[in-house]
Amino acid sequence: MAKTFKYIILGGGVSAGYAAREFAKQGVKPGELAIISKEAVAPYERPALSKAYLFPESPARLPGFHVCVGSGGERLLPEWYTEKGIELILSTEIVKVDLAAKSLISAGGETFSYQILIVATGSTVIRLTDFGVEGADAKNIFYLREVDDADKLYAAIKAKKNGKAVVVGGGYIGLELSAVLKLNNIDVTMVYPEPWCMPRLFTAGIAEFYEGYYANKGVNIIKGTVAVGFTSNSDGEVKEVKLKDGRVLEADIVVVGVGGRPQTVLVKEQVEEEKGGIKTDAFFKTNLSDVYAVGDVATFPLKLYGELRRVEHVDHSRKSAEQAVKAIKAAEEGKTVEEYDYLPYFYSRSFDLSWQFYGDNVGDTVLFGDNNPASSKPKFGTYWIKDGKVVGVFSGRWNS
Repeated sequence: MAKTFKYIILGGGVSAGYAAREFAKQGVKPGELAIISKEAVAPYERPALSKAYLFPESPARLPGFHVCVGSGGERLLPEWYTEKGIELILSTEIVKVDLAAKSLISAGGETFSYQILIVATGSTVIRLTDFGVEGADAKNIFYLREVDDADKLYAAIKAKKNGKAVVVGGGYIGLELSAVLKLNNIDVTMVYPEPWCMPRLFTAGIAEFYEGYYANKGVNIIKGTVAVGFTSNSDGEVKEVKLKDGRVLEADIVVVGVGGRPQTVLVKEQVEEEKGGIKTDAFFKTNLSDVYAVGDVATFPLKLYGELRRVEHVDHSRKSAEQAVKAIKAAEEGKTVEEYDYLPYFYSRSFDLSWQFYGDNVGDTVLFGDNNPASSKPKFGTYWIKDGKVVGVFSGRWNS
């Protein structure tokens, strides 16, 4: 027997939690909405995993960072969903989606039917084993996506006190985890192939500050090469990282942050795709009137730039989920909502620093302020100018 719901949210991440809150605001009736998640816990603010979750003192733990605390809202504990009549179907992996039949089938053989589906499956991490990197299946090589991953990494940090860590990748995860590992008195080396860190966003000038700041904190940085293999000890735990340039680094812990992929495989060839994601309109509706896609998996019209974009960041995950639910409920009443008019926004925190970025990083750049890594309270920024207009702004500062 299939379980039937009016609305199903596929995925239990940030988008799912914010969508549930919006459904509750819009007056969803008990029994109408289900969230199906392969994780064992209610939706939570994923950014906490690479920051406060791994702090040596007073680390963040659930239920402290369930959604929607990340945007200053009410924390939605598991009992909140029960009170609202929203069914949280946890530890349930969906293995088949049939959009024509409006049904989902779980690994356990359960069938779920819907009238309207919101695909909120997010991203999955890219693994070195995907490329057949020698020894990449050794113990103590970590990826960070879910609470379970963070728990395993936290246990390893505690077990390898004053040990050595190699962080593979110089993006968000690489920078945030290098900082938090160092706070745990781990000897940290970051390795990445690009000429500077966070190359998708940072200019050479911004990166120069961060690399200098991290070096001053004792983080070793190796640029322009990649990990090509790992050796293990007799317990199967990682022992060394082999680099393409011939160097070999000792490691008790390896953390890999080399990017993610949108999880669209379940709906492949059943729905229109573009730029690696599921193509939607300004209301996050796909080419199928009963299927919506939000967060990392959605390729949507970015009104500001007049083009289709896919955005991987928690801010968009929250806002796109709310927009989709508003659009679904408005359509039921024969009404419309405003088109999604999104200003891209990204942020990060590490050590005593935080930064925010708004807009687009295209055009000519102007660096301003104090970006000396040795300053006691650095405060600086960059703006991007294209066709005589400011199109992007980066602001970095010391947290007082």
